[in-house]
Amino acid sequence: MHHLAQRIEHTILKPNTTLAEVRTLCGQAVEHGLGGVCLPPLYVRDARRILGEENPVKVVTVIGFPMGYNAIAAKSEEIKRAIDDGADELDAVLNVAAIKSEQWNVVHNDIDSMLRAAQMRGRTLKLIVEYGLLTTAELERVCTLVVELGVPFVKTGSGYHGHPATSDMVAHLRRLLPDAVRIKAAGGIRDPGHTETLLNAGAERIGSSSGVDILLSKK
Repeated sequence: MHHLAQRIEHTILKPNTTLAEVRTLCGQAVEHGLGGVCLPPLYVRDARRILGEENPVKVVTVIGFPMGYNAIAAKSEEIKRAIDDGADELDAVLNVAAIKSEQWNVVHNDIDSMLRAAQMRGRTLKLIVEYGLLTTAELERVCTLVVELGVPFVKTGSGYHGHPATSDMVAHLRRLLPDAVRIKAAGGIRDPGHTETLLNAGAERIGSSSGVDILLSKK
């Protein structure tokens, strides 16, 4: 159970998230030994204060969320601010609009800029690739960029565009990426069975607003 708990990022990203809910999220993560909390940038500083500097629970936030087509400079500044506020990891949305217009230089520069902003401060970037919105050819090209640029982590999706994480998604990404690139599955994950299939397919992390329910149902 401890091993599973460490792989779950307890998540709350709804637009009407309150500070009281963030306090509850952090408290549950500590109580159940979850690997991290994933929350809006607004609350990163609060989460860091609630958890403390030495707490093993990671503070994760989102960048360019949920659309990803923000200006490159704006996304880099979001990352810098989130790190200043205490974020350990950044889940950053890929610029799908640029991909659909075949503006691959923009896509390259977007990923590279965000990755540099995170790595310069010793933080981990997880690239949200929005698997469900990409064609097979587009996904393959994105994965090529991920390897070329050295992105350490990819995430299946934001969970906001109608494409819940599936084991097929994860397995496909695992085939396209070297073992050194880790995978986070997110979107519609609410029960232990679904969680287990994703982990078996190759996911290392699970992002879910039902993290505690998954653990308690497993007992």
